[in-house]
Amino acid sequence: MSTDFTRSVRAVADAADGTGVVDWDGVREAAKGATDPGDLALSSEERAGFADDVRAAREGLRSTSGVSFPLPDRIEVQNRHHWIDANVDTFARLMGPLENAGTGLFPGVARSVNTGTMAVTLAFLARNVLGQYDPLLMAESDDPDHGLYFVRPNVRRVAEELDVAYPRFRRWIAFHEVAHAAEFGSAPWLSDYLEARMDTVVESLADGRFDRSQLSELNTAMTAVEGYAELLMDRAFDDEYADLRQKLDDRRGGGSPVSQLFERLLGLGAKRQQYERGAEFFSAVADETDVATASLVWEDADNLPSETELDDPSAWVARVV
Repeated sequence: MSTDFTRSVRAVADAADGTGVVDWDGVREAAKGATDPGDLALSSEERAGFADDVRAAREGLRSTSGVSFPLPDRIEVQNRHHWIDANVDTFARLMGPLENAGTGLFPGVARSVNTGTMAVTLAFLARNVLGQYDPLLMAESDDPDHGLYFVRPNVRRVAEELDVAYPRFRRWIAFHEVAHAAEFGSAPWLSDYLEARMDTVVESLADGRFDRSQLSELNTAMTAVEGYAELLMDRAFDDEYADLRQKLDDRRGGGSPVSQLFERLLGLGAKRQQYERGAEFFSAVADETDVATASLVWEDADNLPSETELDDPSAWVARVV
């Protein structure tokens, strides 16, 4: 395992000398120091496999959803350090309003604690994220083609842990991430909708308030995002998937006690609920009507299900269709 905890400790300690509530350069250094980057030695066959997986997912998802959507022509296969680099800037941008919240009586200590906390968070996520389609990340990028990411060391490790053939598991993950591309590609308003609510929630926290209504809207929208992706992932995949679905669901609910603690602290348990609740909603809609009708959710923000409709799919069908 290639880690450098001295690098992490030094980065967190040095954060005390700066200004602001978080030293984001320190977060980057500390997270990398605590994380084995993983192997990124792709053969030409494996590189072609990633590209083929994305193409197959795009065509399958377009056919299944009845929705035409753009997709970045290129994909990025990363190691864990690449993922940290890509996401530090996103975290910093979204948490920007907190920079004006002050650091309290001992600003150097608070800055070091905040920097260490964010570094631990990013290091944990970097060891567990399999793939990512991130429109918020793309919004700040000079190269919009780089919006689809696969963290190869994690995909390989989890395939081994689940006792699943790596190429088949890699393809399954590709279908999930391209399903997110289908959502954001067919709903140009969605990225701004989510980001506006994230910004409002963070700004309210910076002001010492808690905007429950905006958080509720954000949670409902993310439940739709995750649930629709699960629906398409299952119905468009070009192979048997029942065993993959069961193993992946079991993994979401399992893990070591330490992993479970981190997941609880980071709110990843809520994310699992989003997967499950959203998938149940869209499966019910598709079974009552069809997948193309379920895809109407992305025509307009008003078509997003309400909190009540998530538990009453027929009410959503009656309102939207």
